[in-house]
Amino acid sequence: MPITADDRLIFLDGRTVHTNLPVADLVEHAVQRGEGHLASNGALNVHTGSRSGRSPGDKYLEDTPGIHDNIDWGKVNQPCTPEQFSTLESIVREYLGSCEDLYRFDGFAGADERYRCRVSVVAKEAWHALFASTLFIPSEGADPSFAPDWTIFDAGALELSPEQAAAVGVSGKIAIFQSLERKMVLIVGTRYAGEIKKSIFYAMNHDLPDSEVFPMHCSCNVDRQDAENVALFFGLSGTGKTTLSADPERALVGDDEHGWSADGVFNVEGGCYAKCIRLSEEGEPEIWNAIRFGSVLENVVLQPNRQPDYDDGSVTENTRVTYPIRFMDGALQPSVAGHPRHVIFLTADATGVLPPISRLTPEQAQYYFVNGYTSKLAGTEAGVTEPVPNFSPCFGGPFMPRPPVFYARMLADRIAEHGTKVWLLNTGWSGGGYGVGSRFPLAHTRAMVHAILDGSLDDVPCQIHPIFGLLTPESIPGVPSELLDPRSTWTDPAAYDEAATALAKKFRANDTKFTLDEAVQASGPTV
Repeated sequence: MPITADDRLIFLDGRTVHTNLPVADLVEHAVQRGEGHLASNGALNVHTGSRSGRSPGDKYLEDTPGIHDNIDWGKVNQPCTPEQFSTLESIVREYLGSCEDLYRFDGFAGADERYRCRVSVVAKEAWHALFASTLFIPSEGADPSFAPDWTIFDAGALELSPEQAAAVGVSGKIAIFQSLERKMVLIVGTRYAGEIKKSIFYAMNHDLPDSEVFPMHCSCNVDRQDAENVALFFGLSGTGKTTLSADPERALVGDDEHGWSADGVFNVEGGCYAKCIRLSEEGEPEIWNAIRFGSVLENVVLQPNRQPDYDDGSVTENTRVTYPIRFMDGALQPSVAGHPRHVIFLTADATGVLPPISRLTPEQAQYYFVNGYTSKLAGTEAGVTEPVPNFSPCFGGPFMPRPPVFYARMLADRIAEHGTKVWLLNTGWSGGGYGVGSRFPLAHTRAMVHAILDGSLDDVPCQIHPIFGLLTPESIPGVPSELLDPRSTWTDPAAYDEAATALAKKFRANDTKFTLDEAVQASGPTV
């Protein structure tokens, strides 16, 4: 029998649970409890301890008959048994039940009310409730009748003992268990708040297709003067997804997670979660101005005057800030838009091989989506200290429970129905790979995005890449033409050819994991 919302939360009866406190109260509690400090800009700055990024190796999904056949089991979707889940749940309940004070957030995921789910987060630390209030859509006050669809129990300060770890079938002190049937998440051993948001995104990625909604790990914006000019930006952390969608000429719909229904696109979240390493007011004014009282900084170094030092990556390169989307000037409210005119895939190619911009055929759109090539950047996951070439299916593999081809076909159906144009942008390296070349300047990448969105590239002649078959415009306003041909940026063209062939072989080795239509398979690189 499914566990009800009341069953999940009944153990809290009689406890001191601060439910849906106002932001000011949550900040005050966090400071008084030593969880963080106020920065000079008013944001609460916290440190997450030994984990400053996601812990994908410690994430497990309860394997039950009801969902087993839906899941792409493997290194990403690691199974745990119902017995192991129940054991960890008992440990978490005992721990949280012993806490003097707990904090609860009640709210929603999904700006389109037809597809939203109700979410409760129960945490030991006030700042985790504050984080949830910025990232999800808050309910109004403490409503005793609020019955969550999903419940997250955050026991991040608890570290499993060797005996507890053995009992739940993990090897270390950290465990993140999720159950699609119990609709419950258990977070143990990591205070990194990204696990809270990503668990709900994971849930929506499984559930939304049952309502004929395509779930997407992407940002979205829309032209302020043309409501039909909607754009999606797919990419993993560090590829520019949040930065490029924060455009003063366009209204932000959301920066990370969306659904594409029969009526258009809607934001899953109520806030933004942005990297802020090397953030500057000049380079990213929209994000800079959004960091104020009510925002949460993670792992940012504060100077003696409490001024954030965004250039200091001594704690982690994955410094973060979360803020409500309403903190972004001119953000679209409610966060619901029409069908996308453009879809832009973002890859931070650490090999320096891919062109900075390519126009994709429908078949290539599926191919590059299902492969999801990028580079893991420093700090985004535990142990990553420099860029690592990586294939992440659907540009969000860690958050996709179903097989990648399932999502790729949903994308193909929608771009065919709505005539959506698809592009691939390399925001990584030029003139050589990591350590030799340099990253594409943000100003040039922004110019390419603007040229896509204003129609400047609709009729521009293209060159075909001899190995990857990608169509690269011969000219783009504001971008030096010599940057558009990646081979010409290398001092040794032969070395480029060797690197390009090596990357093409990696693509072909990776695509063997998927059962692709013949035309899609043929659209990949030539080896």
